[in-house]
Amino acid sequence: MAKIGLISDSHGYIDQKVIDHLQEVDEIWHAGDIGDLRVLENLPGGKVKRIITGNIDDQLARQSFPEEIWMEIEGLQIGIIHIAGKPPRYVKGIKEKINHRKTQLLVCGHSHICKVEFDKTLNCLYMNPGAIGQHGFHVMRTMLLFEIINAKIQNLRVVELGKRGV
Repeated sequence: MAKIGLISDSHGYIDQKVIDHLQEVDEIWHAGDIGDLRVLENLPGGKVKRIITGNIDDQLARQSFPEEIWMEIEGLQIGIIHIAGKPPRYVKGIKEKINHRKTQLLVCGHSHICKVEFDKTLNCLYMNPGAIGQHGFHVMRTMLLFEIINAKIQNLRVVELGKRGV
Protein backbone atom coordinates (compact mmCIF):
# COMPACT_ATOMS: atom_id res chain seq x y z
CA MET A 1 0.00 0.00 0.00
CA ALA A 2 1.14 3.52 -0.80
CA LYS A 3 -0.50 6.66 0.60
CA ILE A 4 -0.26 9.53 -1.88
CA GLY A 5 -0.60 13.29 -1.46
CA LEU A 6 -1.12 14.89 -4.88
CA ILE A 7 -0.56 18.61 -5.33
CA SER A 8 -0.02 20.91 -8.29
CA ASP A 9 0.29 24.51 -9.37
CA SER A 10 1.82 25.93 -6.22
CA HIS A 11 3.17 28.91 -8.20
CA GLY A 12 5.66 29.63 -5.41
CA TYR A 13 3.15 29.22 -2.56
CA ILE A 14 2.56 26.56 0.06
CA ASP A 15 0.91 26.93 3.45
CA GLN A 16 0.63 24.96 6.65
CA LYS A 17 -2.72 23.43 5.64
CA VAL A 18 -1.05 21.65 2.72
CA ILE A 19 1.94 20.60 4.81
CA ASP A 20 -0.32 19.20 7.55
CA HIS A 21 -2.16 16.97 5.05
CA LEU A 22 1.13 15.77 3.57
CA GLN A 23 2.38 14.57 6.96
CA GLU A 24 0.13 11.51 6.69
CA VAL A 25 1.31 10.24 3.29
CA ASP A 26 4.14 8.01 2.07
CA GLU A 27 4.63 9.84 -1.21
CA ILE A 28 4.18 13.44 -2.35
CA TRP A 29 3.52 14.04 -6.03
CA HIS A 30 3.74 17.58 -7.44
CA ALA A 31 2.25 17.81 -10.94
CA GLY A 32 4.13 20.91 -12.08
CA ASP A 33 4.18 24.71 -11.94
CA ILE A 34 6.27 24.74 -8.78
CA GLY A 35 7.08 28.40 -9.30
CA ASP A 36 9.78 28.71 -6.67
CA LEU A 37 11.90 25.73 -5.61
CA ARG A 38 11.77 26.96 -1.99
CA VAL A 39 8.22 25.55 -1.93
CA LEU A 40 9.74 22.07 -2.10
CA GLU A 41 11.97 22.78 0.92
CA ASN A 42 8.79 23.07 3.01
CA LEU A 43 7.53 19.60 2.09
CA PRO A 44 7.69 17.12 4.97
CA GLY A 45 10.84 15.00 5.09
CA GLY A 46 11.04 11.23 4.97
CA LYS A 47 8.67 10.98 2.01
CA VAL A 48 9.19 9.78 -1.54
CA LYS A 49 8.82 12.88 -3.71
CA ARG A 50 7.84 12.64 -7.36
CA ILE A 51 8.02 16.12 -8.82
CA ILE A 52 7.70 17.35 -12.39
CA THR A 53 8.03 20.78 -13.93
CA GLY A 54 5.32 22.81 -15.60
CA ASN A 55 5.12 25.59 -18.13
CA ILE A 56 5.97 28.38 -15.65
CA ASP A 57 9.01 26.68 -14.15
CA ASP A 58 12.45 28.14 -14.81
CA GLN A 59 15.66 26.60 -16.09
CA LEU A 60 16.87 25.67 -12.59
CA ALA A 61 13.67 23.71 -11.94
CA ARG A 62 13.95 22.02 -15.36
CA GLN A 63 17.52 20.98 -14.58
CA SER A 64 16.39 19.52 -11.24
CA PHE A 65 13.17 17.75 -12.21
CA PRO A 66 11.75 16.03 -15.30
CA GLU A 67 8.80 17.18 -17.40
CA GLU A 68 7.15 13.75 -17.17
CA ILE A 69 7.25 10.68 -14.95
CA TRP A 70 6.08 7.24 -16.09
CA MET A 71 6.20 4.61 -13.35
CA GLU A 72 4.58 1.61 -11.71
CA ILE A 73 3.48 1.46 -8.07
CA GLU A 74 1.72 -1.53 -6.50
CA GLY A 75 1.12 -2.88 -10.02
CA LEU A 76 -0.53 0.35 -11.23
CA GLN A 77 0.90 1.99 -14.36
CA ILE A 78 1.07 5.76 -13.80
CA GLY A 79 1.95 8.82 -15.85
CA ILE A 80 2.47 12.33 -14.46
CA ILE A 81 2.62 15.22 -16.93
CA HIS A 82 1.74 18.86 -16.34
CA ILE A 83 -0.28 19.68 -19.46
CA ALA A 84 -2.38 16.76 -20.66
CA GLY A 85 -5.77 18.23 -21.53
CA LYS A 86 -8.73 16.30 -20.13
CA PRO A 87 -11.03 13.49 -21.21
CA PRO A 88 -11.92 13.19 -24.03
CA ARG A 89 -9.80 16.09 -25.38
CA TYR A 90 -6.18 15.46 -24.59
CA VAL A 91 -3.13 17.38 -25.76
CA LYS A 92 -1.60 15.97 -28.94
CA GLY A 93 0.34 12.78 -28.26
CA ILE A 94 -1.06 12.04 -24.79
CA LYS A 95 -3.48 9.29 -25.89
CA GLU A 96 -0.62 7.57 -27.71
CA LYS A 97 1.57 7.69 -24.59
CA ILE A 98 -1.26 6.32 -22.43
CA ASN A 99 -1.89 3.46 -24.84
CA HIS A 100 1.79 2.68 -25.46
CA ARG A 101 2.60 2.53 -21.73
CA LYS A 102 -0.71 0.87 -20.78
CA THR A 103 -1.22 3.72 -18.31
CA GLN A 104 -4.01 3.16 -15.78
CA LEU A 105 -3.66 6.47 -13.93
CA LEU A 106 -2.87 9.77 -15.66
CA VAL A 107 -2.02 12.66 -13.34
CA CYS A 108 -1.76 16.23 -14.56
CA GLY A 109 -2.07 19.82 -13.41
CA HIS A 110 -2.17 23.12 -15.33
CA SER A 111 -5.92 23.79 -15.41
CA HIS A 112 -6.22 24.69 -11.68
CA ILE A 113 -9.49 22.71 -11.77
CA CYS A 114 -9.81 19.65 -9.56
CA LYS A 115 -11.14 16.82 -11.69
CA VAL A 116 -11.17 13.03 -11.39
CA GLU A 117 -12.74 11.07 -14.22
CA PHE A 118 -12.47 7.53 -15.57
CA ASP A 119 -11.90 7.56 -19.32
CA LYS A 120 -13.58 4.39 -20.62
CA THR A 121 -12.11 4.78 -24.10
CA LEU A 122 -8.56 4.59 -22.71
CA ASN A 123 -9.34 2.47 -19.64
CA CYS A 124 -7.48 5.09 -17.60
CA LEU A 125 -8.31 7.16 -14.53
CA TYR A 126 -7.61 10.87 -15.04
CA MET A 127 -6.67 12.98 -11.97
CA ASN A 128 -6.01 16.68 -11.68
CA PRO A 129 -5.70 17.91 -8.08
CA GLY A 130 -6.43 21.55 -8.94
CA ALA A 131 -4.07 24.15 -7.47
CA ILE A 132 -2.62 24.72 -3.99
CA GLY A 133 -1.28 28.16 -4.89
CA GLN A 134 -2.72 31.64 -4.79
CA HIS A 135 -1.99 32.56 -8.43
CA GLY A 136 -4.63 31.81 -11.07
CA PHE A 137 -8.34 32.00 -11.71
CA HIS A 138 -9.45 29.12 -9.45
CA VAL A 139 -11.74 29.94 -6.55
CA MET A 140 -10.95 27.06 -4.19
CA ARG A 141 -7.45 25.71 -3.55
CA THR A 142 -7.49 21.90 -3.65
CA MET A 143 -5.36 18.78 -3.43
CA LEU A 144 -6.02 15.02 -3.57
CA LEU A 145 -5.23 12.26 -1.09
CA PHE A 146 -5.54 8.58 -1.97
CA GLU A 147 -4.04 5.14 -1.55
CA ILE A 148 -2.77 2.66 -4.09
CA ILE A 149 -3.47 -0.91 -3.02
CA ASN A 150 -2.97 -3.87 -5.37
CA ALA A 151 -3.11 -1.72 -8.54
CA LYS A 152 -6.28 0.06 -7.43
CA ILE A 153 -7.00 3.59 -6.22
CA GLN A 154 -8.66 3.50 -2.79
CA ASN A 155 -9.91 6.08 -0.29
CA LEU A 156 -9.71 9.00 -2.71
CA ARG A 157 -10.66 12.35 -1.25
CA VAL A 158 -10.57 15.95 -2.33
CA VAL A 159 -9.15 18.34 0.26
CA GLU A 160 -10.40 21.92 0.06
CA LEU A 161 -7.71 24.22 1.41
CA GLY A 162 -9.68 27.45 1.41
CA LYS A 163 -10.43 30.12 -1.13
CA ARG A 164 -7.65 31.61 -3.23
CA GLY A 165 -6.57 35.00 -1.97
CA VAL A 166 -7.96 34.52 1.53
